[in-house]
Amino acid sequence: MAYVWQFNPRPYSDEEARELLKEVISPETSDWHYNTHHKGYVTALNRIEEELEKADRSAANGNWSHIGELKRRFTWNHAGALLHDIYWKVLGGDGDPAKGPDVVAAIEREFGSLEAWKADFKATALSAKLSGWALLVYDQLYSRRLLNVLVDEHHYGAIWGGIPLIACDVFEHAYYHKDGPARARYVDNFLSHLHWGRINELYRTYVLRSL
Repeated sequence: MAYVWQFNPRPYSDEEARELLKEVISPETSDWHYNTHHKGYVTALNRIEEELEKADRSAANGNWSHIGELKRRFTWNHAGALLHDIYWKVLGGDGDPAKGPDVVAAIEREFGSLEAWKADFKATALSAKLSGWALLVYDQLYSRRLLNVLVDEHHYGAIWGGIPLIACDVFEHAYYHKDGPARARYVDNFLSHLHWGRINELYRTYVLRSL
């Protein structure tokens, strides 16, 4: 039986999102981005799972095969769904770092200050291609450090064992409806409306408990 991937709810309703996120993205984008783009990745994952159930593995080869393409699109859609889960989770706050004491202290240890981290994160976000992400990840399997990572599309540049704690979507569809080509303004607004309480929960769950 094929595995069924779930379209996870945001930590707020669609109506709440329009108000909570309006300084970062337009109300229309909040709906389109979640209910069309994000949902589409989950829908594709489930279609791929069904196709993998019946795919001819004996025809696999390094040039082209149906199962090879399914495997490639699996990772793309999986990353898209996962990163959007994090994106929605970390948005909708007032940007008060006092609400995330554990993760902010870790950021300050690694980057020297929260402002230095923000400057590096923003530079990461501005350096991604027109379809990509800026991520704060915990490098669990190698350096055990916090890193700002640039990812093009959903997965090119991702690091093995990197646990995403903050994810900023810089695909053009994320911000063009409100800010047009002003990606820098969008990233500034993103950073100003982080929900440090939920980020702290992610850090405590996936970092502190692994130490």
